[in-house]
Amino acid sequence: MARIRVLVVDDHRIFAESLAAALAAEQDVDVAAAGSGPAALRCLERAAAEGRRFDILLVDADLGTAAEGAGPPLPVPAEVAYGGANGTPHNGIHGGPHSGPARVVNGRAADGIWLVGAVRSTQPGVRTVVLAERDDPRRAAVALQAGASGWVAKDCSLVRLLAVIRGVLREETHLPPALLTGVLRELTAARKHRTESERLVESLTPREREVLRCMVAGLGRKAVAERLFLSPHTVRTHMQNVLGKLGVHSTLAAVALARRAGVGPVDLAGEIVERGGQLA
Repeated sequence: MARIRVLVVDDHRIFAESLAAALAAEQDVDVAAAGSGPAALRCLERAAAEGRRFDILLVDADLGTAAEGAGPPLPVPAEVAYGGANGTPHNGIHGGPHSGPARVVNGRAADGIWLVGAVRSTQPGVRTVVLAERDDPRRAAVALQAGASGWVAKDCSLVRLLAVIRGVLREETHLPPALLTGVLRELTAARKHRTESERLVESLTPREREVLRCMVAGLGRKAVAERLFLSPHTVRTHMQNVLGKLGVHSTLAAVALARRAGVGPVDLAGEIVERGGQLA
């Protein structure tokens, strides 16, 4: 019987303990737990390097928000978070590193939806299911767009959760019936906005698109000028033209529209650049 390797990512100790223990009682399920997005990514990376890739990631939609105004949440106990000395199982629970919730990773909030996207990029073979305390069509749609295969209530039965886990391993997508209409509406609206954004971006000249990609990367005017071998005045003109053609009034709005249209940042690997007037 093929075993299913599951990683639970939640910063609430009692919930993580209870869920891990319940899943570990299944004969064909191995479980590990992590208490933050960065810890989960480290756990996934280590498991992949050791040839023990995880199949399923169960992630709290509100991961990390428990720390807001309430101090850091309690860590997942060592017997759940680590297992044995080399990540070997304790009562069916395999190990994975744990750390407290990180509010920001590389300048972005490390919540559950962020983690879904990060896992899709770094571990595309891992199926992700989001655990939520409340139905939210908008966030569920965002999670699906980020790469999630399912969205289930935190208080669902173990039978239901196991059915979802086994379903997503068969390439199924699982949503609560009550969310279907709302999620479809959100996805349709998102596609409409994306189409309009793509049309606006297509109106830019090749040089203006280069400037826009630099803006998406967070480069300041001076850094853009140096990168594209232009004068700061010329870059300023290009930026003004970009804002005008996109119908926005700020760099932030232009970047948001570019992201919706699928415009990525320029490659800054190995470069020392200026971001908004400061060296990065």
